Amino acid sequence: MKNWLDTETDNTDMVISSRIRLARNIKDIPFPNKLNEEQGKDVVKNIEDAFYSVPYTEQQYKTIYLWQSDNVLNNSYLEKHLISSKLINNKDKAAFMLSNDETASIMINEEDHIRLQSITGGLNLKEAYEYTNKLDDLLEEKLEYAFDERLGYLTACPTNVGTGLRASVMVHLPALTINREIVGLLNGLTQVGMTIRGLYGEGSQGEGNIYQISNQITLGLSEEEILTNLTGIVNQVINQEKLTRDQIYSKRKYELEDKILRSVGILKSAVILSSREALNLLSNVRLGVEMGIIKDVNKKVLNKLFLDIQPATMQKKFQDKFNDKERDIKRAKLVKESLKSVSI
Repeated sequence: MKNWLDTETDNTDMVISSRIRLARNIKDIPFPNKLNEEQGKDVVKNIEDAFYSVPYTEQQYKTIYLWQSDNVLNNSYLEKHLISSKLINNKDKAAFMLSNDETASIMINEEDHIRLQSITGGLNLKEAYEYTNKLDDLLEEKLEYAFDERLGYLTACPTNVGTGLRASVMVHLPALTINREIVGLLNGLTQVGMTIRGLYGEGSQGEGNIYQISNQITLGLSEEEILTNLTGIVNQVINQEKLTRDQIYSKRKYELEDKILRSVGILKSAVILSSREALNLLSNVRLGVEMGIIKDVNKKVLNKLFLDIQPATMQKKFQDKFNDKERDIKRAKLVKESLKSVSI
């Protein structure tokens, strides 16, 4: 798999990444919320021992113990979508194993004992699932999972019981956001067992007009059915976004072009940029690239900027502590340098 930040996709592609997550628990051990710090660390060691018992994994993965790493580093992994905020909340007894190319991670003591996940660029759910499933098979050979013949895999949250599979696709939906159709989209997706969430999942906002579409139901459906259903839904949403873009462009061509090109101008000249403003302006630039209005921007540059302007990632990048204003000034310089070759 390729890291989603480096994946070459067609400039018209609205899908940023695809992610697969499998929830698993070890038989006869209480869920993480019932474990104290010592018990949680024992679970970490048991899972580590099982995973690294296969020789090649030790060369391809490393373990990050959240109780040993600082908040900045932990949050930078969250900003890369490699771990969840729930894992950080459990940092005193939580860890994760990370692949060298940062396409796969195995969270330990999040909501469940094990959360295996893979993330790759574009609409590639099948590829991500196949890789995650291999990791799952590897662990299941060494650990006895909590499993019921009738219900399937047992999880801390009832909505994950069954396959334990949560598939999600990160997609750029500026036109539907402009037209305020996101709420209606959410209601429609809920009726077919799907949901749409913000940039960082449950409880987060659609910063930069970027959303995650995922399945809600894992019980009573096979993995293949979940992936097929989600792929079909995502394609429908993309078609709806394209139609809305065409409608906006036909009615307000000059206003849309002005908004996009003005955003480039601000990003190339601003002295201070907050993360929210930067994300929203970059969304306009991404829209311009996807619609062919801007020709000389590489999607990989936008993906990298999307990550590099995040607060913790910036602090880690510059190896310095700074207040909000100092960070906003550094962010503006970073964006300006990245987009210096873009003409308007």
